[in-house]
Amino acid sequence: MASNAPAPFRYELEKSADDSHGNKVTTVKCHGRLVTDSAGEIKDVVKPLIAEGGRIVVDLSDVSYLDSTGLGALVSLKATAIKQGLCILEFVNMTPRILELVRITNLAQLFSS
Repeated sequence: MASNAPAPFRYELEKSADDSHGNKVTTVKCHGRLVTDSAGEIKDVVKPLIAEGGRIVVDLSDVSYLDSTGLGALVSLKATAIKQGLCILEFVNMTPRILELVRITNLAQLFSS
């Protein structure tokens, strides 16, 4: 019997060559559902990267669903990155659904910088 259970959250870390400004680049490619059950996981992965500095790119192209807890985790990470000032944290390839959630919660400016 086939399971209709949604794909669990998972991620891949990819370290790249330095960008044109000499920042080391780490990409966090996210997959599945970023929800209450997995929001802590994304924070556990990205927070130590923020402390290391450089450029962190969080790719959300394969995130099938984002709830308020998942959005809160992303906001928290962005706020931490801004406060520490050691790194550039970018969210890229947001799906139309995530973009709409960001827009209706008036967080577009936070996510665009």
